[in-house]
Amino acid sequence: MEKIVIIPTYNERENIANIIEAIISLQQGYHILVIDDGSPDGTAAIVKEFQKKYSGQVFLEERKGKLGLGTAYIHGFKWSLARGYQFIFEMDADFSHNPQDLERLYNACKSGGAAMAIGSRYVKGGGTINWPWDRIFLSKGGSLYTRIITWMPVKDTTAGFVCYRHEVLEAINLDQIHFLGYAFQIEMKFATWKLGFKIKEVPIIFQDRKYGASKMHKGIVKEGILGVLKLRWYSLFKDYHNRVKNTNPPPAFRSFTRDEVVKL
Repeated sequence: MEKIVIIPTYNERENIANIIEAIISLQQGYHILVIDDGSPDGTAAIVKEFQKKYSGQVFLEERKGKLGLGTAYIHGFKWSLARGYQFIFEMDADFSHNPQDLERLYNACKSGGAAMAIGSRYVKGGGTINWPWDRIFLSKGGSLYTRIITWMPVKDTTAGFVCYRHEVLEAINLDQIHFLGYAFQIEMKFATWKLGFKIKEVPIIFQDRKYGASKMHKGIVKEGILGVLKLRWYSLFKDYHNRVKNTNPPPAFRSFTRDEVVKL
């Protein structure tokens, strides 16, 4: 058991079957963990059919109610670590992230020296397709704002297409990650950087969803704006280390400055 892709879902019946098939069809040994927050559209029932078809490769965790993106990923991280996965991915269900790019993120961590690989829209070679101008403005503006406030040397701070080496998630005290929406993505990158792990941004083309409804709303934007300020303030006092285990990063995973973050 080496690679697992965590996919949080809420009302993704139009996408979930296709995304599972697309990942499995890569034939690269990816396991899939779907975290479903009680989707009333029957998303979980579709996943259960795939569990029969791909026994031991597709997994489902069902939760009661819509508990938020952040808690879904934390649940998936803990589940995956407990089962010994070495490379743990975040990915959306709606094909805004191309499954073909999974191997590029994996290789960045497996042999490219990264502890965290980010599928980035905002490094050379990256971009977006069919995204409305207001979303692009919010995303790019949010990432710039985050870099200014936190000094974190990451161009795409809200990216949700990520590969972690297991050492990163074992080193982070996941119970200290408190944001639920897109600020969760920022906080995970911030915690990884603060703990001295090496981050690489891998250029991807992000495509807006074709089916289903966007989960973006005003509350998420507000959380992102206020969350970054809180993140910077809390960083003066908060320690992200998981003290349960020896969490010293390996020598190769030292802290990198703004100019040293590697872009592939």
